[in-house]
Amino acid sequence: EKNIGSVLMFDLQEGLAAGKALDMMEAAPVRGYQHVIAAGSHLTEAMDSQVAIVTAGSVREPGMKREDLFSRNAAVIDEIAPEFRDFAGTVVVATEPVDPMTMRFTAASGLPSSRVLGLGGVLDSTRLRHIIARETGISAENITALVVGRHSAEMIPLREYCRINGVPVEAILGTDAFGRLAEETRRAGDVIVEMAQRASAYYGPSAAAADVAQAIVHDTKRVLSVSTMWTGQYGISGVAMSLPAVVGRGGAERILEPRLDDPQLSLLRASADKLTAITAQA
Repeated sequence: EKNIGSVLMFDLQEGLAAGKALDMMEAAPVRGYQHVIAAGSHLTEAMDSQVAIVTAGSVREPGMKREDLFSRNAAVIDEIAPEFRDFAGTVVVATEPVDPMTMRFTAASGLPSSRVLGLGGVLDSTRLRHIIARETGISAENITALVVGRHSAEMIPLREYCRINGVPVEAILGTDAFGRLAEETRRAGDVIVEMAQRASAYYGPSAAAADVAQAIVHDTKRVLSVSTMWTGQYGISGVAMSLPAVVGRGGAERILEPRLDDPQLSLLRASADKLTAITAQA
């Protein structure tokens, strides 16, 4: 819908991708799609792509935490990732739990960590922008927000980096109000699962994935909070969590390190320990 480029879809369930592709192309005259949406019969057909968005795997049910999907979806990633060993583009991982799956995909594919990006922080930041816009009555286009860390209840919305046309959000809402909105952001995905019962979020994650894809294909060098393997940031290595990165044709071309206070650093270290424990399950 953003007219970034042609789309090739693949799914193990025979006929599903082809049916979805046909359905969307029949909407093209109304929606104004300028590129082809097609289905592939095997992943090898996608290896010339600039971006591959991985959504394969199970989704949460009410009462489940994201990490409850790890053992189930790790097997899916282990099957898919080796197919991408010679992939020249960038992989965007949307499969939950995003951070452990980003770690798993990076290891199993052998791709440089800069070209395997988890969707966590982009989606979390987008949700926070929406919540601030709703609370203030100001267009989301004028709002910037930044969420870092693990895509879970331990995510860290950074108050100092959330602004409305350059004005700090807390100057308009107050510190206490921002804390409430940050907590709502942490629970946003859970609320959708609880309300929908048999489905998790789709539109928010897909819009976030398209935003990342556009930055890569058009080489825009946008700063987006994506999950990649950490290599010493804040003294942490060997896990994937979200940090703002300059995203372009080479994937996460440069990782930025916002200023964090001691409680935030402690939370990051605790999150890293939990990720290590989760990924040690299988």
